Amino acid sequence: MDIDELTIGQAKEIAAMFGGMRTENVRTESKQGLDDFLGMDVIIRTYAAGVWFGNIAKKAGNEVILHSARRMWKWKCKEGVSLSEIAIHGVEEAESRICEPVPMVWLEAIEIIPVLFTAVKSIKEAEYAKAR
Repeated sequence: MDIDELTIGQAKEIAAMFGGMRTENVRTESKQGLDDFLGMDVIIRTYAAGVWFGNIAKKAGNEVILHSARRMWKWKCKEGVSLSEIAIHGVEEAESRICEPVPMVWLEAIEIIPVLFTAVKSIKEAEYAKAR
């Protein structure tokens, strides 16, 4: 891990681990509200475009721009069954199909889930899905 490459969200997670704070409270104390998600690695669930992973660059209403975005075409959680648990534990790579990243994508989000650092690693390092 390169400390100079940390996102604000990752820095908050590290601070929470060493400061005894609960991670879920770190993001809710800011006066910025939903703008707290900017710069974070997240999982986005959409109405019609499926599930995506990436870094939120912009947000306006339910529209988001993700950078380094990977479509999660098929996913299985390492521990658990939901996208929420993927955000905590990561994906089981052998049974997931995560597509190659695109530089950016515009999405209409119905759910935005911040992803913890260890889970980010499992998604970012997942092999690119290939046609079968």
